[in-house]
Amino acid sequence: MKIPTRIAFPFLFFIILSKSNFLAKAQNTTISVNVGVILDFDTWTGKMDLSCINMALADFYASNSYYKTRLLLSSRDSKSDVVEAAAAAVDLIKNVEVQAIIGPESSMQAKFIINLGEKAQVPIVAFSATSPSLTSLQRPYFFQAAQNSSSQVKAISAIVQAYGWREVVPIYTDNEYGQGMIPFLIDALQEVDARVPYRSVIPPLASKDQIGEELYKLMTMQTRVFIMHMPIDLGSRLFTKAKEIGMMSEGYVWIMTSGMTNSIRSIESSVRDSMQGVLGLKTYVPKTIELENFTLRWKTKFHQDNPNILDVELNVKGLWAYDAASALARAVEKVGTTNFGFEYTIGSSNLTDLATMGVSLNGPKLLEALLDTRFTGLAGEFSLQNGQLQSSTFQIINVNGNGERGVAFWTPKNGLIRELNSTNTSAYSTSRRNLGPIIWPGDSSSIPKGWEIPTNGKKLRVGVPVKDGFFEFVKVEHDASTNTTKVTGYIIDIFKAVMEALPYNVDYELIPFAKPNGESAGTYNDMVYQVYLGNFDALAADTVILANRSKYIDFTLPYTESGVTMVVPIKDNDRRNAWVFLKPLTWDLWITSGVFFVFIGFVVWVLEHRINEEFRGPPSHEIGTSLWYSFSIMVFAQKEALVSNLARFVVIIWVFVVLILTQSYTASLTSLLTVQQLQPTVTDVNQLIKNGEYVGYQEGTYVLEILEEMNFDLAKLRTYKSTEECDELLSKGSANGGIAAAFDDIHFMKVLLLQYCSKYTMIRSIYKNDGLGFVFPKGSPFLSDVSWAILNVTEGGKMKEIEKAWFGDQSNCSSSNTQVSSSSLSLESFSGLFLIAGIASLSALIISFSMFLYKERRKISINFDSKNSIWRRICHALRIFDIKDLSSHTFRNKSLKDSGDIDNVQGIGTRDASTNICCSTSPISCLVHTEPKFTFSEDSGTPSREYFIPNPHDQTSLSVEDNEQIGHPNPFQGVQEPKK
Repeated sequence: MKIPTRIAFPFLFFIILSKSNFLAKAQNTTISVNVGVILDFDTWTGKMDLSCINMALADFYASNSYYKTRLLLSSRDSKSDVVEAAAAAVDLIKNVEVQAIIGPESSMQAKFIINLGEKAQVPIVAFSATSPSLTSLQRPYFFQAAQNSSSQVKAISAIVQAYGWREVVPIYTDNEYGQGMIPFLIDALQEVDARVPYRSVIPPLASKDQIGEELYKLMTMQTRVFIMHMPIDLGSRLFTKAKEIGMMSEGYVWIMTSGMTNSIRSIESSVRDSMQGVLGLKTYVPKTIELENFTLRWKTKFHQDNPNILDVELNVKGLWAYDAASALARAVEKVGTTNFGFEYTIGSSNLTDLATMGVSLNGPKLLEALLDTRFTGLAGEFSLQNGQLQSSTFQIINVNGNGERGVAFWTPKNGLIRELNSTNTSAYSTSRRNLGPIIWPGDSSSIPKGWEIPTNGKKLRVGVPVKDGFFEFVKVEHDASTNTTKVTGYIIDIFKAVMEALPYNVDYELIPFAKPNGESAGTYNDMVYQVYLGNFDALAADTVILANRSKYIDFTLPYTESGVTMVVPIKDNDRRNAWVFLKPLTWDLWITSGVFFVFIGFVVWVLEHRINEEFRGPPSHEIGTSLWYSFSIMVFAQKEALVSNLARFVVIIWVFVVLILTQSYTASLTSLLTVQQLQPTVTDVNQLIKNGEYVGYQEGTYVLEILEEMNFDLAKLRTYKSTEECDELLSKGSANGGIAAAFDDIHFMKVLLLQYCSKYTMIRSIYKNDGLGFVFPKGSPFLSDVSWAILNVTEGGKMKEIEKAWFGDQSNCSSSNTQVSSSSLSLESFSGLFLIAGIASLSALIISFSMFLYKERRKISINFDSKNSIWRRICHALRIFDIKDLSSHTFRNKSLKDSGDIDNVQGIGTRDASTNICCSTSPISCLVHTEPKFTFSEDSGTPSREYFIPNPHDQTSLSVEDNEQIGHPNPFQGVQEPKK
C-alpha cells in the first residue's frame, strides 16, 4: 500500500528530530574517566606521543560516539627526570584519582612508577619503556604496550651466525634501558658460538672525550663487530666520534638495535653521514590505508601544534602510543560507569603522600579488561598477553646514502628471510643467502671477517716450551751477551710456515715458558693453562689435543699424528737351536695337521676296504697301509691305486691342503734359517705390570696420566728428558737400574728409533689421540684461519721439506716403526683349508655309508630277538662291511677270470665263521678282528683269506646252509656260474 506524501514527510521529520534528541541526550549522559599521561614534553618524541594519544581518543570516540565513557587526560611533564616522573605519578594518583596512567617514556622512570601503580591498583600502560627488566618485576598492574627489547636478540644472533663472526662487543648505555637487554643478548650469542670478550658501557651523559676514550680502547682490540644499544641522542654522538677517529672504515661492523633504528629518519643528516654502512633492526609495521591516512593527518596536526620543530617523522613509538590509548578506552568502556572512586585508610596526619594514597576500586576490573583487549591497531595486532605486547617481525636495514635500505626480514618462526611473502618458510634459517647485498662501512661490498690485528696493539704473544731434550722439536737458546733468545725446531718451522700461509700479516713474538734462570716453568698442562689465564695469546708447541685441555682453550686442526706407543729393546733369536724346525708352525697347527693325516688315512681305508685289495689284509697291514698312504702324500710318494671315486675326491682335496701347508712350512723355515730374526724382549703391556718391571716416560708430559690409568705402580716409573737418557735406561734394563720399556708419543719415539733403529723397536700404539695442534684462547678469531693454513701446509710439499730438514731420510729405519709379531704360522691361517678337507671327508663317509646300507639292506635286515637285535645288527653289519664287495667291478672282473670251480665260489662269504656268533651282548666285541682260516690252493700254494673249505669236524665251522638257518643269508645265492 502506498503511503500518502503528506503523511510520509512529517513522519520522517519526526524520526530525524528523535535521533538528534537521543544523541544529544547520550552526550549529556557520558561519564568522564580520569587518566594520567606522563611524558617528556621537552623532547620532540614526547610531543609526538602526546599528539598521537589525543588523536587516538578523538578517532576512537568519533567512531564510537554512543559509548558512555570518555577518557579525560591529565598530562604531566617528567622533564626527563626519574624523580619528576615519580612526583607526577603521586600527584595523579592521590590528587586527580586517575584510573590509569599512560607512560612514562623511559624504563628508568617506569621502574618506580610501576610500584606506585601496584600499591594503588592503578594500571600503568607504558608504550615506550622496553627494558626486559621491567617485566621481570612481575607486577600485574604494569602493561608493556611496546615491543620488549629482548625480543630482538635472536635476530641479532642470526645475523652474527649468518656471517660467521666469532666475537662481538656490545656497546650500551649505563642505565636500566641499556643493562636490561645485555644478559639476553649474551645468551643468544653463546647459542651460536659467538663470544663476548668485552662489554663497552657508556654513561648516559657521557661527554665527547669520554666517548672517544672508550672507542680508542675498542680500537686496540681484535674484535671489529659492535652491537650498539642506546638512545638516539647518545648513539648519534657516538657515531659522530667513531667516524672522526676512523672506526667507520672498512673492516668494521656496526649493528644498531631497534631503539635507535626506529627513529633513524629523524636523525640529522650530518649524523646519518657518519652511519654509512651500519646495519639496524627496525620494528616492522605493515603498510595499510589507515596508517597512510593517519600519517598524513598527524603531520598536519603536529606542525600546527609545533611549528618550530622540523624534519620529524612519525615512528613506531607514536603508533604504540596511539594503540595504547585506544586499548585503554576500550577497556574502560567494557568495565562500565560505576566504582571509579578510591578507598582511603584512616591514619595519622603526619604520614607522607605515599602512605596516604588510596586504592582504586575499579583497578581489578580494569586490569582484567586490558588483558582481554584484542584488536588490530596501526602498529599491527594488539594483544597484551601476560601484560606484554607480543613480539613481531623485524626488518634488517642498511644505512646507505640519505636513508636506509631493507636487506632482509626476521621472524620468530622462520628466522632470516628475504621477503615476507616467501613460500619457502618451512624451517628456521640463518643462511647468508637470505640477506640482500650490503654496503659495509668504508663503502665496501666485501664481508668483514669480524676481527683485525690492531695496528697500534701489542704483538701476538706465542708461548714455546723449554725442553732438556728432543731438541729436534723445540730448542730455546739464550745469548747472554746480546740478551736475545733464539727459538728453533721442527714445531717452530711449522708454526712459521702456517703464519706465512695466512692471507694477512700477523706480528708475533715467541716467548719461552721458562723461569728467570732459564729452566722450564712447568708441565705442558701448566703451559696450556697460561693461555686460559691470558698470559699467552697462542702456543707454538708439540701440544697433544686432549679432551680435558679443550675445556679451557681451543686447538687448531692437528698438523701431525700422535698417540702413545711402547718402545722396547730387540734381540736376535738363536738360529742354531736343534728344534728350530718346529718353529715354523705353532703347536696347535702341528697337532691339527697330525690329526688330519690320521683322519684322512682312516677315511681312505673306509672308502677302499671293500673294493681294493691293497687296503685289505691283517689289521696291522691295513693300519700301516692307511697311514702310509696319508703321510706319503706330503712327498707325493703314494703307490697304492685308488678305486673309489669318493676316495679320489677326498685325496684331491687333501693333496691341495698338503701342498699349501708344505710350501708355507718351507718358506717359513727358510726365513728362520737365513734371515736375522729380531724379536722384541716384551710384547705385552700387562706382562710388564705383572712382572713389576720398571718403565720410563718423558718428564712433564701427559703420558704419566696414561700410565696411572693402566695401573702401573708409580714406584716403578722412571723419567727421561732426552733420547740419550732413554737409550741409557733401556740399555741397562729393569734389573740394573734402567727400564724394560719406554712410553711416549709416536713423534718422540720416531726420533729415538732414527738414532737407535738397530737396538729398539716400536711395539704398538697403546693410546690414540687426535694429534698435535697449536693452542689459542677460547673463541679466538685466529682459530679458523690458522686451521685453514695448517691444511695448506700439510697438504703441500712444505711439510715434507721441514721433516726432511730436521729428521733426514727415515727410510733406513722404516721397519722399526712397524709392529712386531710372531714368525710362526698359526692355525687361524689354515683353518679354512682344514674345514674344507673335513667337510669333504665327512661328506664322502656319509655317502659311502648310505650306499653300503642301501646295497646290503637285505643282508642286514635279519629278524633278531628284541633283546639283542640292535647289537646283532651292528655286529652283522660290520662283518658284512669286512667282506669283499664282489659286485664291484674290481672283483667282478677278477672273479670272471680266476673262477673255475663252483665249489670255491660257494665258499665265499664264510670268512670268520670260526669266530662264533659273538657280539651277543655288546658291539665292542665285533671290533676285535679275528684271523680267518686259510686254505692253500694246489695251484699256487698261497693262502686265501676269502676262499676256504669248512672242516666238517670243526664245531665252529658252519656250512652255507647253517649260516642261512641262523640268519646269515648266503651271499652268493643267485650268483650264476661263469660261462666256460
